[in-house]
Amino acid sequence: MQIIKSLFKFVFFVLPVYSFAQSTYLPQDDKTYHFIDRMEISHQHLNELNFSTLKPYLRKNILALADSVAAKQNLTLTEKNDLRSLYLNNNEWITDPSRFVASKKPILKHFYTTPANFFETHQKDFFLTVNPVLQFKAGKSMDYDKTLFINSRGITLRGEIAKRIGFSSTIVDNQERGPQFYQQQVAAYKAVPGVGFYKIFKKDPSANDYFDGRGYLTFRATKYIDFQMGYDKNFIGNGYRSLFLSDWGSSYLFAKVNTKIWKFNYQNLFMELIPQFSTKGDTLYRRKYAAMHHLSLNVSKWLNIGLFEGVIFGRKDHFDFQYINPVIFYRHVEGTIGSPDNAVAGLDFKANIMHRTQLYGQLLLDEFNFAVIKKDPYNWANKYGLQLGAKYIDAFGVKNLDLQMEYNRVRPFTYSHFDTINNYTHYNQPLAHPLGANFQEWLGIVRYHPLPKWDVYAQAIYFEKGLDSGNANFGGNIFRSYLTRLTESGYKMSSGNLMKCLNATLNVSYEWKPNLFLEAGIQNRVYSLSNAKEKTQELTFNFGLRMNWFRRAYDF
Repeated sequence: MQIIKSLFKFVFFVLPVYSFAQSTYLPQDDKTYHFIDRMEISHQHLNELNFSTLKPYLRKNILALADSVAAKQNLTLTEKNDLRSLYLNNNEWITDPSRFVASKKPILKHFYTTPANFFETHQKDFFLTVNPVLQFKAGKSMDYDKTLFINSRGITLRGEIAKRIGFSSTIVDNQERGPQFYQQQVAAYKAVPGVGFYKIFKKDPSANDYFDGRGYLTFRATKYIDFQMGYDKNFIGNGYRSLFLSDWGSSYLFAKVNTKIWKFNYQNLFMELIPQFSTKGDTLYRRKYAAMHHLSLNVSKWLNIGLFEGVIFGRKDHFDFQYINPVIFYRHVEGTIGSPDNAVAGLDFKANIMHRTQLYGQLLLDEFNFAVIKKDPYNWANKYGLQLGAKYIDAFGVKNLDLQMEYNRVRPFTYSHFDTINNYTHYNQPLAHPLGANFQEWLGIVRYHPLPKWDVYAQAIYFEKGLDSGNANFGGNIFRSYLTRLTESGYKMSSGNLMKCLNATLNVSYEWKPNLFLEAGIQNRVYSLSNAKEKTQELTFNFGLRMNWFRRAYDF
């Protein structure tokens, strides 16, 4: 990808000469994310680092937040433990030596010299940590005779060179047999959710064998500008889901420029993606590309608003340099070259209220034609997505009991395009919400952290989605061209073959050692189709352990 290669050469050979101290990022779904959410809400102000909307977070930035949190005198025992864990896992950025914790009994003098890292070295102009990645989990699904399992082994490392260049790499080998609805998803889309490429495990079509490999380099060009280039994921939003860009799908090659100055945070993201494909094999897949901007403003100490835009385009495996333009408003650029691409725009907000609550939301617009919609609200061109949500910490006065509610609604044909290469997808998976379009979703989460090492997580997702019926395109399948629609109007929410689904999960975990969790869970998924008489239910139980890795979720 020319744009990433050009940026890499410029940053690697020129900018480090002038660069400032640089940091790596927190990995996906790190336990620290929720702790940062709690601290931001309880402070009831938006700190200058613009946490929560753009993920992942820089480790250096969260240590700055930790220092301000540590100054509080009314932290609970559980919060103090979370704060200690934050310092343990990001100790390269500790500024107060009294907060640095060394292990009392290292293994063979060189391993686990600090409690959270298997191997760690601090040298002049060089820092490195290396940790194993493990996840062994077994489960049973009612009315299914095969054992469910996930077996993950790998390694993750991160470091800095002269405080100017940061680097991170993670390689994990996985074998997995998930619930039956997960197996159906893999078979239908020829991709493992969250990863993409896979092979059949031991000639058993119900089990998958796949690698999850990620890595990147980071640079800080000036006090205000950060660069990141690599192969990983990004997330834009404050909710569990995102209608702009989520980390639910596969990793991708990207280059990112983030500028923070005064009350503004401005991010440019350039991505190389894989368009949809129907067969797997020894072949070279085509490429498509994306360019996205997000501009956010701290309007006050408690209110942040953001402006988003993105465009997906294919140019026979080369980047269109029109979209290098760092200034926002891609829609004008897309129009000047003939409007061949898939352009979207959106607004988002978050508001911290009364030290207990955060309200947040997103509005995504895709070819929104007000004149047409005013006359006919059920016209196919009425393409938008809406998210509204709330987080409530220490709910009802119970310490460390946190609630979250979220509503997501995406109209038919949103994210789709007349050219299927340009739909809002990557490696046969949506770039934003995993349900695609033509759905409504209600989501509730309960997090309870009663004791420092214990965590209870409960989640319930209910959604209604309109599926295609026969050859009729009702706008729910974002991989289909919207030119295949049968009519111009009549598209209500969830129109078509209506699918109703309730997916509920309960997970209990115990952190035996730093980043080593013992956990058990139960999941119940019930769904029905309007053209079928019976409901389908899948009840599963699981238990296992994981180390330095996120919990596998089947949340669709």
